[in-house]
Amino acid sequence: MTSIVLPVNPIYSFLAVSSPIPADVLVVEGWLPDYAIKAAMTEFKSGSYRYLITTGVALPIGFYLAEYKTWAEVGAATLLALGFDRERLAAVPAHNALKDRTAAAAVALKEWLPTSDLQVSSINLYTMGAHARRSWFIFKEALAPDIKVGIIAAEPLDYDPRTWWQSSAGVKTVMFEAIGYVYARFGDWRN
Repeated sequence: MTSIVLPVNPIYSFLAVSSPIPADVLVVEGWLPDYAIKAAMTEFKSGSYRYLITTGVALPIGFYLAEYKTWAEVGAATLLALGFDRERLAAVPAHNALKDRTAAAAVALKEWLPTSDLQVSSINLYTMGAHARRSWFIFKEALAPDIKVGIIAAEPLDYDPRTWWQSSAGVKTVMFEAIGYVYARFGDWRN
């Protein structure tokens, strides 16, 4: 029996891009798992950032029970619990979105920045693995032309990114994000 070998490893590398730029604001997607939020805090401390902003839409479950109502608030609360400086942190929640959640977060950030005291010309966006390419594209589109956007992809712990196709979590994530990226590039999320 002959086996077919497909070039699957480059798919993850393409999606999980890291391309940070010099920036004094780190934007963290608030839905990230705790270990990635902790890694974002390490990134903040090792960089020349002045401010950290968390983004995110309303929680999909537990909204009526939870103290925090959005992923932006959960991410900020996690950072505070880890000892992050409250004076250098803002949670920017997006309106409730059933679809195009990343776009809703990017637009909320764009609308919030002029109301803040921050002068921002560039940011680094901190997100999770294979979600990076799509988030980077959407945030660049939403914040252009005024704000340059770099990207940092946290490495997932629920599957090995080098052999993502050998686990159901890896296959689901990479396939979902590949489709999501195509949708972001050619879909109707801008409305």
